[in-house]
Amino acid sequence: MTDQSSIEARSHFYQLGEEHLQRQMADEVPWQRKEVIGNCTLYLGDCLEVMPLLGEFDAVVTDPPYGIGIASNPVRQAHARKDWDGQAPDASALELLRSKSAEQILWGGNYFNLPPSRGFFVWNKLQPENFSLAMCEYAWWSRDANAKVFTHSVTGYSKQHPTQKPVALMEWCLSHIPDANTILDPFMGSGTTGVACVRLGRSFTGIELDPDYFEIACERIREAQRQPDLFISPPEPKAVMPDLFSEGGE
Repeated sequence: MTDQSSIEARSHFYQLGEEHLQRQMADEVPWQRKEVIGNCTLYLGDCLEVMPLLGEFDAVVTDPPYGIGIASNPVRQAHARKDWDGQAPDASALELLRSKSAEQILWGGNYFNLPPSRGFFVWNKLQPENFSLAMCEYAWWSRDANAKVFTHSVTGYSKQHPTQKPVALMEWCLSHIPDANTILDPFMGSGTTGVACVRLGRSFTGIELDPDYFEIACERIREAQRQPDLFISPPEPKAVMPDLFSEGGE
């Protein structure tokens, strides 16, 4: 990221902050719904508007839009065609995202303008080489660590979202950041990261712009709360800064 782009990004954040302060004075919030389900807090809204109002987290674990139009791909005809993947997050959105935590895991990292990192994850999808879809996916990891590979069939689980990751994959990601008790996913989708957090006893905050996927995420996380993993103890809680609008907005 150039110095000029950093200045422009910071200017953008200041402008967002002024807008949010005006909302606060008017007793408004930038989300349409806020659902609290156990140790999970879910926001229906634009993550660029919601994130500045939240405190800091131990880690951001997310799967942003890659900007490759996968939501309208004919191969994905089992799902409603939408336009959420028309463009990838820009540099200012990525800077805002990374400012919310000390550590980040971003799936689709090869599509984004991110600093070089020795740490990355690869999901081996067990796809044949001559098939039309990718054999693997890549996640950028902010930690200076050895690369990791996870093998799990892309056809071995049901999906309610065209790019839905396996819960086992997100649990595997979280296993590599065991001290991260508070997790943010600003591109929540159908809530897989949240389900993994529930199963591992982590605190989760998710943001989703699409009302249909938000409702799916709420139901999946409620179901995960009803069926906790009895073999996993929650980590010791850490102090977390509250969001600026902890009351109202539900």
